[in-house]
Formats: sequence, C-alpha cells, structure tokens
Amino acid sequence: MTMNIKQKYEKKIPELFKELGDKNVYAAPKILKVVLNVGVNVSYDDKRREEILRHLSLITGQKPSARTAKKSIASFKVREGMTVGYTVTLRGKRMYDFLNKLLAVTLPRIRDFRGLNRSSIDKNGNLTIGIREHIVFPELSDEDIKEIKGLEITVATNAGSKERGETLLEALGFPFSEDEGEKRA
Repeated sequence: MTMNIKQKYEKKIPELFKELGDKNVYAAPKILKVVLNVGVNVSYDDKRREEILRHLSLITGQKPSARTAKKSIASFKVREGMTVGYTVTLRGKRMYDFLNKLLAVTLPRIRDFRGLNRSSIDKNGNLTIGIREHIVFPELSDEDIKEIKGLEITVATNAGSKERGETLLEALGFPFSEDEGEKRA
C-alpha cells in the first residue's frame, strides 16, 4: 500500500530539516493549505453557476465561497459586487485527502501529462497548478457535464523560498518534469 502525503511528511521530516540546514524539526517547511479557484463569466445564468458550484463541491467535499469584483470594469461588463469566481480553501484532513487524490488519480488522468513545471513554484515556495479540464477529477461523471471549465490549484507552504518549497514538494512526491525547456500541464 502506498503512503499518503501526511505519512510521507512525518517520515521524511528528520532528513528534510537536516538537508535544509534548519536547527529545529519545527522549522522545516510544511503545507499550510490548498486553495482551488474557478472563474465564471458574468454572462452565465444561475443554472450554469449552480452547476459549477456543484462540481466544485463534489471535487473538494466542501462548499465554495463566491468571490466578487472589487471594482467596476466597463470593457468587461463587470460591475462592483458581481460574482466573478468561486474559491475553496482546504486545510487539515480534507487538504491531505485532496492532495492524495490529486497526486494518485487526477494528475495521471490529464492528457499528455509529463510532470509539473518547476517554474510554477513562486518565490515563497507555493505551487500553482492550472488544470484546463475539470473533468479529470474522478468524482465527476461525463454524462452530466455540459461545459468544461478550467480551475487553479494553489498549494501554499511556509517554505519562505523557492528552493525550500521545491525541496519540500519533491520530498512529498509531487511529479515535477525533468525537462525545463518545454511548457507542462
């Protein structure tokens, strides 16, 4: 049986903090939260928005919260206060369950997946993954999907730097591509 992410972290934390030169085990980087974001078109009717909410709820096991526009932009026909997206923040057990599903089931189902791009890690050690088709998640059946949406997954860490974040994510088994020249999923 394969180890889940939490077990991997607990097993690798002693060697991880030594490799990074930390003086204390508690100074080793860890994953704080996972945030999923989906943007919605302002022209969507309530039925399409409900479908997006239902799919996001199925994927995460948690009710999404609406994100509203902070200011009006006339060229996009957006008014202040309009719903422009939905977000879900996962922590604790739900976060680890989602990450296990993401690494073991979802990422291998992405068409032509050859690994995550290392440039997706920002200067603070957070990883952002863009998924073009939300149908790669196993909870969604193909019969009831009318429109394919993209979503963004951000794995937030307390690493503090790109190198420390990359070391943490590699130790936890995130599949990074070896070839840096090409654009990846």
